[in-house]
Amino acid sequence: MTPNEFIAKWRGGGKERAEAQSFFNDMCLLVGHKTPREADPTRSWFAFEYGAEKTVGGKGFADAWKKGFFGWEAKGTGRSLQDAYAQLKMYSDDLQNPPLLVVSDLQTIEIHTNFTNTVKEVHRFVVEDLVQPEVLRKVRAMFHNPEELRPGTKRSDITKEAAQKFADLAWTLRRRSHAAQEVAHFLNRLVFCMFAEDIGLLPDQLFTRMVTASQDDPAAFQSNAAQLFEAMRTGGQAGFVKVHWFNGGLFNDNTTLPLHREELRTLLAACHLSWDQIDPSIFGTLFERGLDPEKRSQLGAHYTDPETIMKVVRPVVSQPWLMAWEEEKAVLAELMNKANLHGSRQGLSRAEKSARTQAHNQAKQRFSDFLDRLRAFTILDPACGSGNFLFMSLRALKDLEHRVMIEGSELGLERQILGVGPAQVTGIELNEYAAELARITVWIGELQWMVQNGYGARKNPILLPLDQIQCRDALITGKVPAAWPQADVIVGNPPFIGNKKLLRELGEEYVQALREAYDGRVSEGADFVCYWFERAMDAIESGTTHRAGLVATNSIRGGANRLSLARIVDQSRIYDAWSDQEWWDKGTAVRVSLVAFGQSSAPARLDGQEVQTIYPDLHAQAFGGVELDLTQAKSLAQNKGLCFQGVKLGGPFEVPAETAREWLTLPNPHGEPNSTALRRWLNGMDLVRRPTDAWLIDFGVEMELKEAMLFEAPFKHLKSAVASADKRREVAAQGTWWRHQRPRPQLRKAIDGLKRWIATPEVSKHRVFDFQLPSMLPSGSVYAIARDDDFMFGVLQSKIHEVWALRMGTTGVTRI
Repeated sequence: MTPNEFIAKWRGGGKERAEAQSFFNDMCLLVGHKTPREADPTRSWFAFEYGAEKTVGGKGFADAWKKGFFGWEAKGTGRSLQDAYAQLKMYSDDLQNPPLLVVSDLQTIEIHTNFTNTVKEVHRFVVEDLVQPEVLRKVRAMFHNPEELRPGTKRSDITKEAAQKFADLAWTLRRRSHAAQEVAHFLNRLVFCMFAEDIGLLPDQLFTRMVTASQDDPAAFQSNAAQLFEAMRTGGQAGFVKVHWFNGGLFNDNTTLPLHREELRTLLAACHLSWDQIDPSIFGTLFERGLDPEKRSQLGAHYTDPETIMKVVRPVVSQPWLMAWEEEKAVLAELMNKANLHGSRQGLSRAEKSARTQAHNQAKQRFSDFLDRLRAFTILDPACGSGNFLFMSLRALKDLEHRVMIEGSELGLERQILGVGPAQVTGIELNEYAAELARITVWIGELQWMVQNGYGARKNPILLPLDQIQCRDALITGKVPAAWPQADVIVGNPPFIGNKKLLRELGEEYVQALREAYDGRVSEGADFVCYWFERAMDAIESGTTHRAGLVATNSIRGGANRLSLARIVDQSRIYDAWSDQEWWDKGTAVRVSLVAFGQSSAPARLDGQEVQTIYPDLHAQAFGGVELDLTQAKSLAQNKGLCFQGVKLGGPFEVPAETAREWLTLPNPHGEPNSTALRRWLNGMDLVRRPTDAWLIDFGVEMELKEAMLFEAPFKHLKSAVASADKRREVAAQGTWWRHQRPRPQLRKAIDGLKRWIATPEVSKHRVFDFQLPSMLPSGSVYAIARDDDFMFGVLQSKIHEVWALRMGTTGVTRI
């Protein structure tokens, strides 16, 4: 059939029942494809009236279906294609989520793309357009190669563009001295209005029309926006348009901020984005960067992808429920077989009929009880940021409920109204921007899931309050541990602050209060994240939480940090972990460990492989293997006092080699040579690359100020450098600014008198050892072994020691 023949036959449209299949068969002829009855007499992969379960309950039929290609829903000419699309989405799971969802009223055809993780596109045309080669190509692709219609734009691209536009608005509003929280709340309202419009909750492009009409009248925009927000607060009218009740706390009043003309243009450009396609799992992160001036430079930087987040959420939230459902489903299947709903009841005794009814009632009750438990399940993220983990956890629960209801209906059990919702996720967040955004992330994510899965949004109100996302400190209240809300599980990505940065980033007063609150349970040498592990383990021990999954830098596997994991292994178990993964923190790549621990009957898994036991250093005992728990190894007394970290300068003690050599020739008032106050030194880079000729001023460990002053040239240089340095505070604070912050007297004593000593870098990809002269002083990035014999050098260089060192350390840091 040619395009013109098809157009001549169907230009006037047709009736659904009488002509829909004829219309579809003619489309097959048009694109050179066999009809369903010709291609697949068995109706297993290409068929009319393909049976499917509706997501809202009951049995339905897709008008046509080709496995892996499309689902097709037809209506009579003039009927609503929007209704047809909503109906087709209800079937999409049972149609195995085809990449295309196609609707037609036998005159107009709409091809909706349904590819995973892409922006959804709609190709809309009428019968007469089929003479155009480009339109005909799309219909051919629908039958022969759907990949031709895969959108090129990813959801992440739209999300980034949306975040950038709102970052621009946030920046200009903050520059006009509006308060941070005020700006965040107002912009979140605008974001939600555009999202609500694109999923049909604000009718007739109401918000976009309002912004368009106000382009040259900022005062009108502020007035109209206030009217709209007031209508969304309780439900009402905005102009002549009826508006649903939204509220949820987001629209608790009608407060607006004034926007200038250029800002209204930015807002209008944002209105034209596909807000229904934004990715909530990354939008919060990107939007937070735009709202917070301190994070603005990170806007274009990388973010952690959703699949990596699921490596925490899956073992803590999804997998335990899936295991429970498989067990429950087997029991339900047996009961429903006994009930034999479709079997004849003629000839059965009263007892046999009663047994069938009892089995059916028991199955219904068990099914309902299981769903009730799922809907009562709660999740806490005690460092929720902008809500990524909360959204991913909620989505996992909604996917579980959806699956349970579909598979329950396949057993013959009646579907129920959805019950999993935002009230099941709880968060704590200190940053006011992030806490505000976490609520938006959860709201948008849940509504998006509801619409995309064919359920539609709840009404009256559309938004449920999310007051359980709290803006406060998660670790301490005064000088005692902060209370955490009771929750079945804990997930999250606590802040990464290394032990050496705690005082600088959090302040001495806070760090002191933190250590007092946890009363030595967390080592003073541990990173900040360890307090979250400790607090989560407290919750598991007390019974208020069953299990937890947290992200930490991979240094959690070693040193003082590992004590937190040792406590978990001692009192519970680590049942799932990824020992070394790439993660993005503040737009910077870091290496992390993902650790799930607590109550779980699941087999232990490390780095995706099933193992027998996971140790505190995130190594494991494999089944049938011999992997020792080296965290139980003890230091040898014979090696005590042999290894030392190099000096920490804490000031501008470094000098150029040519300057140092010039000073060596200069006299001093007391006759001492400057060689007494000058040392060659080395850092880790000197050991793994070409050595540099590095020198520093060194007044030893006890030299007093009046004596140091007599080394005129070095002292004058140091005093001048310290006086002009902004970083003097560390040196001045110790009261001996002319000496190194940590001059390491024990190190100096240990290598004094040796012919040579052994140096190794603190951080390196490989274990490297090298002999150094006694005159050479190691920096803090170098460890010194106070031995000068070949035997010890050979032991350290041996394969056995290399394996030991790499096994005992974390990535980039090995123990010697």
